[in-house]
Amino acid sequence: MKKSLFKPLALAVALSATLTAAVEAATLKLSHVRPQDTAIDVDAKRFAEDVATATDGEVKIRIYPASALGDYTVVQERVGLGAIDMAVQPPASGADKRFQVVYMPYLVKNWDDAQHVFAKGSPMRQTVSELYGDQGIRVLAAWPVYFGGIALNKEVPDAANPNVAKGAKLRVPPIKTFQLTADNIGFIGSPLPFSEAFTAVQTGVVDGVMGSGAEGYYASFRDVTRYYLPINTHFEMWYLLINDEIYGELDEEQQAALDAAAGRFEAARWETARGDQARNENLLAEAGATVLPVTDAQIDETAAIVRDKVWPEIIDDIGADWANKVLEAALK
Repeated sequence: MKKSLFKPLALAVALSATLTAAVEAATLKLSHVRPQDTAIDVDAKRFAEDVATATDGEVKIRIYPASALGDYTVVQERVGLGAIDMAVQPPASGADKRFQVVYMPYLVKNWDDAQHVFAKGSPMRQTVSELYGDQGIRVLAAWPVYFGGIALNKEVPDAANPNVAKGAKLRVPPIKTFQLTADNIGFIGSPLPFSEAFTAVQTGVVDGVMGSGAEGYYASFRDVTRYYLPINTHFEMWYLLINDEIYGELDEEQQAALDAAAGRFEAARWETARGDQARNENLLAEAGATVLPVTDAQIDETAAIVRDKVWPEIIDDIGADWANKVLEAALK
């Protein structure tokens, strides 16, 4: 009798020990969208080292750069399902069209505005956290990337004046927001997939590109960029994400260490993001592009036009009642 009782008890003890060890020595997969040694890759590695140190090696993070685990839209879905543990990437509006609210053109016009609107504890951060939460994803931190601009392959007179019809066609992402913005500030938006954009500029199908910032243009379009217009078309913000159930499986001390490391990850990026944007603009210049001057007044005028002409259509698409409440709270 004693022997028959011992086996289940021993098995239960062994199983409990195995599960405890699995939690205590977690290795989490983290995906991001840029190649190795880029700014986000360096910061993600530093974050992983910080977490390992803070948890005495009980929580380890393995980095998968360059969308090795899939396109960011696929990764977001898989993080929600728990198939991928973590990611640092932009929100995918295909999963929930309300994510378009964070991409509103000229939602913010400068770095001070951006830090106010997107800071931890802000109404916008709360909205983003709720949208991700609906998909089973927890937001640990944000990673500000850059302000967007326009890369041009030909000279465009008065390029920063939104009231002038320029006759220049821009490749824009196949997202309504960008086409409407281009069309309303004097350009002609031409939606094309990213994979076709370089050839389209090279062959003269379009005269330039909208949808990225200096970092993206230097990485992918520097050979066809003769002018860069830093007109602050949109603010790019990525989020550090973790599957909510996986986060819940960590013990309280591990969660606290992860949260603290995420806070340091975000704070450090706010300190370096402006300089990183300037560095990438300088890299474009070194590659032969002319960085066109843009005044604060021109950005203000462009923002006023876009908010008046473009925002109503995007807001209607998202859902006017919800979107207006979010924007009103964010811009207080």
